[in-house]
Amino acid sequence: MTGIKIVTIGGGSSYTPELIEGFIQRYDELPVRELWLVDIPEGKEKLETVGALAKRMVKKAGVPIDIHLSLDRKEALPGADFVTTQIRVGLLEARAKDEEIPLKYGVIGQETNGPGGLLKGLRTIPVILDICKDIEQLCPDAWLINFSNPAGMVTEAVLRYSNITKTVGLCNVPIGMHMGVAELLDVEADRVHIDFAGLNHMVYGLEVYLDGEIVTNKVLDLLSSGAGMTMKNIVDLGWEKEFIKALNVLPCPYHRYYYQTSKMLEQEQEDLKEKGTRAKVVQQLESELFDLYSDPNLAIKPPQLEERGGAYYSDAACRLIHSIYNDKRDIQPVNVKNNGAITGIPADSAVEVNCIITKEGPKPINVGELPVAVRGLVQQIKSFERVAAEAAVTGDYHQALLAMTINPLVPSDTVAKEILDEMLEVHKKDLPQFFASSV
Repeated sequence: MTGIKIVTIGGGSSYTPELIEGFIQRYDELPVRELWLVDIPEGKEKLETVGALAKRMVKKAGVPIDIHLSLDRKEALPGADFVTTQIRVGLLEARAKDEEIPLKYGVIGQETNGPGGLLKGLRTIPVILDICKDIEQLCPDAWLINFSNPAGMVTEAVLRYSNITKTVGLCNVPIGMHMGVAELLDVEADRVHIDFAGLNHMVYGLEVYLDGEIVTNKVLDLLSSGAGMTMKNIVDLGWEKEFIKALNVLPCPYHRYYYQTSKMLEQEQEDLKEKGTRAKVVQQLESELFDLYSDPNLAIKPPQLEERGGAYYSDAACRLIHSIYNDKRDIQPVNVKNNGAITGIPADSAVEVNCIITKEGPKPINVGELPVAVRGLVQQIKSFERVAAEAAVTGDYHQALLAMTINPLVPSDTVAKEILDEMLEVHKKDLPQFFASSV
């Protein structure tokens, strides 16, 4: 049969309409024959709602994409060319705990950074590795495109603890930075190029170009003069002008947690009192989105979806799949095995770096040494990801404690143990590897 088969695990996500829109827009060059949306029984209602909207979108666009819904990934996977994963183990209730508990201890509560990022990784990695086993058996030639967070840690685990080699981790932060810089410069996005390098949610723009000319200093001046560039889920507190000038590279929005820790912590604690955690805000946004999705007259992606912090994830996935399928050889920032692209990071570790996208997959563009000002922080976070991935796979409490303690957002081993013990307990049902002996 002609055309390709794509399986999206976590298909009941509120982001899925963006994925559908991306496939529709690219159909002439990316002939998707089948799209399977897969979810778990707890997500059945959302899957059916999103699936019905997906079918309306495809019908309105007049493209022959067959949409299938399933609660069994083993039914969906055979013959897949691409598998995308966008899962949230424990749902938004788990995210709320990840964000709220660290704040009790005076520590940043954020779903992909610090203690929250660790616990999300501990819950997510075993499930992704189970998916990898099914891919190995049912569609061994498929590409795994993961944008489940923490994407860097998940990619690290897939590279180290599965037999999947055709895997790419994806994040919307670089595309958001790209669009943000274009907005700062008041130009079309296709005129801007950024040399990205680092890790997931720890990526830097080493140089910024406009029409091929370096404009890094101009962008940093704009950024430090009050011009905003952040994401829906990260408050923009501005930057100290002298600091940005000294840093001399473009930080990503998540760097606020590391360079403005006390201010971000204070803001989170205020937000918790006034409106609850970000997870609570997202629950309300999701409720409103699914009300929209339920409208039988809606047959497009609603613009309100861009209010979610992960907007553009799905479009980035469509762009990546399109480029692999068509051997585009364009440049995109993705999470892949380093293979020496960034000096000082192990060759077999995951990094987020500009790659040439080919039919054989992404080819990392050599960066060499990162600037000394950022190198240490990147290496520290990579150590955290490595140890955390091992803890997720083995269920080793001591490795989990080590990971928590070496994370730069956690102030001491004592605080690390207190937070870890409480978070392991509240997430017990989603962390069987840590409680196997007591079951």
